[in-house]
Amino acid sequence: MSLITGTTKLLGVIGDPVKHSLSPLMHNRAIEELGLDYVYIPLPVTQENLAKAMAGFEAISLVGFNITIPHKQAIIPYLAEITPTAQMVGAVNTVWRTNTGWKGTNTDVEGFIAPLQTLSRDWSKITPVILGNGGAARAVVTGLVELGCPQIYVVGRDRHKLNEFSQSWQNSPNISSILQTHLWSELIHLIPSTQLLVNTTPVGMSPQIENSPVDASLMQQLPSEAIAYDLIYTPNPTQFLKLAKAQGAMAIDGLEMLVQQGASALQIWLQQPVPIDKMRESLRAYLKL
Repeated sequence: MSLITGTTKLLGVIGDPVKHSLSPLMHNRAIEELGLDYVYIPLPVTQENLAKAMAGFEAISLVGFNITIPHKQAIIPYLAEITPTAQMVGAVNTVWRTNTGWKGTNTDVEGFIAPLQTLSRDWSKITPVILGNGGAARAVVTGLVELGCPQIYVVGRDRHKLNEFSQSWQNSPNISSILQTHLWSELIHLIPSTQLLVNTTPVGMSPQIENSPVDASLMQQLPSEAIAYDLIYTPNPTQFLKLAKAQGAMAIDGLEMLVQQGASALQIWLQQPVPIDKMRESLRAYLKL
């Protein structure tokens, strides 16, 4: 890494916890490749210290930062402006400094759809099934609307939470009109006809790497021409994707989403193209993929 001096510009990621983040690895690799006097650092910030942290970022002229759990929604009141995409998702994962104050957006949407946009599929004829109804599902729904999916099914285990999820889109009629929520027990009727199955739940992450959000018998109903997309990037592949590949389905893991959302953020901060290949390579080398 290049020498850090008093002129080095600061970027970072805030969250609690943040020590597990791979963002510093890929961002600093890109910065090194570009030969720029920047450094990207992890910044542990608890919920009760968010206001103090924002004041501190202003004081030290932080150029920009990413946001992870639990601040993606809590950060919004501290921003002067958020993009329409962030408004639709209801969460921010990237912030940068402007002449009028901090501005935020959500690059998770762009990161999610990036690998799908490389495929020759007619998205206007595909009805995806999303597993989970948390914050990650919101970015996925927004991305699928951008792709042009005519209807979107969101599956969860709690009817009350599903109703809240559905109602939260009432100010976005282009989404609320095509969104349907279903209980997990209804998956048996949805999987056999879907062409895109997306896992936004944490099921299958370490240490429960043998778990899948959909059991093996039900995954056998997944069409062989379908796409299975898991937002989890480690282990790679997850049990969910192993089961999908056993059916002949295409498997997409969360690593590319991580890379693409990161590259979008870095381009905002640096105002220039960034070496996405180097970012991807750094992560794959670290994860031994």
